[in-house]
This record gives sequence, C-alpha cells and structure tokens, in this order.
Amino acid sequence: MEPLRILIVDDEPIIRLDLKHLLQNLGYQVVGEAGNGSDGIERARELRPDLCIFDVKMPEMDGIEAARILTSEKIAPVVLLTAYGQMDLVQRASEAGVSAYIVKPFKEADLVPAIEIALSRWRELKDLESQVGSLQNALETRKLVEKAKGILMEKHSLKESEAFRRMQQQSMRARKSMKEIAEAILLVEEV
Repeated sequence: MEPLRILIVDDEPIIRLDLKHLLQNLGYQVVGEAGNGSDGIERARELRPDLCIFDVKMPEMDGIEAARILTSEKIAPVVLLTAYGQMDLVQRASEAGVSAYIVKPFKEADLVPAIEIALSRWRELKDLESQVGSLQNALETRKLVEKAKGILMEKHSLKESEAFRRMQQQSMRARKSMKEIAEAILLVEEV
C-alpha cells in the first residue's frame, strides 16, 4: 500500500520541518510544502495530495479560508493545526469543511488519529456524493421514462405496461439505455 501523500502549509519553516520529519517517521509521504494559504491552495491543486495540513494564522490567506476553497473544489481533506482554540475559529473551521482541528503543541498521538479520521470522513463524503449522483440520475431517468410512456400510450392507445414493454424492447434491440430511448421519444415528439 502506498503511503499517504500529505501537503504541509505553515508560515513557520521550523514547524514545517518538524512536522515533515514527524509525518515521514510515521510512514506518510510529504509531497509538498507552502508558507501561506494562497500558495498552499496552488500546491494542492497542482499536487492533488491525499490530505492537507494547514496552519490557521498565516499571511495572505488563513488556513480556514484555504480549507473552504479546497473543500469546495473537492481536492483533499484538510486538517488544521493551530495555537488557538477559540470557539469562533472552531466554528469557522467547521463551516469551512475542515476534517480535523488540532491545537498546538500537539503530540504524535494527536496527529495520527486526526489524519486517519479526516481521511475516513472524506471517503464517506465522497461515497455519499456518488450515491446522491446515482440517485439523481435514476430519478431523472424515471421522469423521462414516465413522460415517454405517456406519449406512447396516447399516440398508440397502449396500456402503461405495453408502452413500457415497447421501450424495454427498443432499449435491448438498440443497445441503448432506457433513458436514451425515452429521450429519443421525447425528441421525436417535439419535432
């Protein structure tokens, strides 16, 4: 199994170096580093890491805003490291889609579970998005099939089951999906 690919973004070089060594000793691969939120976003877009670790307070753009962008673009889960534990920051991080929030100073025992839970939640989110997409497609197909059935029933005085069977047979003969058959029927009706 390939090691997890991580991007580190922190404005303090010594923190980045310490974190990099810690992550590498834990078996993770650090694929890139950046010193501010804007550069971190660009590096994440370029490198497509499995996970990003961002500091909260940084020049140009803070880690929370960067996390919001990366989450909305579905690039990678973000773990925030910060010396600040104020509730307003935690709330902003949560609203931005941050996967984990670790307050400095942290220990190895804090980092590994946060990383693994962030990845697990990210995968669950991806699976749910895929399921939602499949359900939306199924619903759209059903609506189109129902409309097309109605047209066939009206034009050819068919019962609902007969109209559906005709569509199924055409689907098999043409090796097209029911959605494609329904779309074709609706297109012909428009003309």
